[in-house]
Amino acid sequence: MRLSNTMVGLTLAVALALPGGAMAAKKKYKEIDVTDGGVISGKISFEGALPDDAKEGILITKNPEVCGTGEREIVWVDVKDGALRGAFVFLDKIKAGKKWPAPEGGNYLITQKGCRFLPWAQVIKPGPVTVRNSDKGVLHNINTREMIGVEKGRVVKRTMFNFGQPDPGDIEQSIKPRRSSYIGINCEAHNFMFGFMMAPKHPYAVVVNDDGSYSIGDVPPGKYKLKAWHPRLGIKKTKIKVDAGGKVEANFSFSAK
Repeated sequence: MRLSNTMVGLTLAVALALPGGAMAAKKKYKEIDVTDGGVISGKISFEGALPDDAKEGILITKNPEVCGTGEREIVWVDVKDGALRGAFVFLDKIKAGKKWPAPEGGNYLITQKGCRFLPWAQVIKPGPVTVRNSDKGVLHNINTREMIGVEKGRVVKRTMFNFGQPDPGDIEQSIKPRRSSYIGINCEAHNFMFGFMMAPKHPYAVVVNDDGSYSIGDVPPGKYKLKAWHPRLGIKKTKIKVDAGGKVEANFSFSAK
């Protein structure tokens, strides 16, 4: 028996209205004043031999006057003194907490300079972002894609926006993840330009420092799942408990697959 469009619509509306139903609408993150928050800190390290593809040399064939000559070295797994750089650490599915801090300059920024995306890794709030071309006389084409299935190890990429930027200056866009906060960026005009972002619903996500350390503050007391993501090495996770005004240390160690 085939249902009419009206019946399908009514069924969907009822399913969304039922609390806890399979099709219930996802709750939004709630910003609150955190007065007794704790701090989570630690370090992300790498153990063992680097994978064979930790670094890649890609021949520069366009705009050598700006991009350089020879090969561009892409460091996919950046390790120094045992510290793994270019990784993200974040709380998973926190429902309420601190407000998003205002971004520097009033807007989140993706810069293309010297035929590189700067920064290589950053956390942004879903919403408006400024894409800046700082390379005079160079056509860039930024392709920003939501990476779906990262935690299952089967990534499908959904294009969020893809446009050419032939002139220096800024273009305003919007980051709107549908199913995943993991985002990859590349330049369609220069096959050696890459970068990564996270756009979670909440501000409890950071990029590790150059020494692999990180700190996440103003965390409401409670039990959480803490995760670390490296774009090439995948996901690590652990369970933690944050006491009021307390400090929690959580370290993660990655290795080649």
